[in-house]
Amino acid sequence: MEKMGNPGPIGLLGFGMTTILLNIHNAGFTPLDDHILAMGIFVGGLAQVIAGILENKRGNTFASTAFTLYGVFWIALVWMVYHKFNHGTLATYLLVWGIFSFFMFIGTLRLNKTLQFIFGTLTLLFALLTIGNYMVAAGAVESGKFLLNITGFEGIICGASAMYLAAAEVLNEVYGREVLPIGAKK
Repeated sequence: MEKMGNPGPIGLLGFGMTTILLNIHNAGFTPLDDHILAMGIFVGGLAQVIAGILENKRGNTFASTAFTLYGVFWIALVWMVYHKFNHGTLATYLLVWGIFSFFMFIGTLRLNKTLQFIFGTLTLLFALLTIGNYMVAAGAVESGKFLLNITGFEGIICGASAMYLAAAEVLNEVYGREVLPIGAKK
């Protein structure tokens, strides 16, 4: 069998870069327009699904599940944006993803510290997005939008941590030693 490269950095970058870009919007710096939606379909969506399929081929159930499902999360989210979601249904959608992220976080407790940080901040991100969108739907528009703006900064941290892990996986492999630490389990 020929050696297969590690698709993890592709999936992590697809997740991380798209998460950062969307949360730059959530923080109030850019509009939610085609630059974010295209990234959601192709980088957050398609690249992660491909990485998930390749991780499945490698026998990595955790990474396959994460990349494939978060990839389709992005595609579905873009679909919802194009079809003018309402904040109540978006909040429910995000709640389900927050529950999924929490049980994936539990899975990281046997993995490296960087993955634990990524999934911990992702679970928090979904919780805050859920609460903010429910607040807007319930009529507390100003408070809900303020929470969503603050949440954007937390989302940027989450996405940056995924980009860090991708960089660590690539650089550590290229140099054959730990260039960027990830808090690997001993």
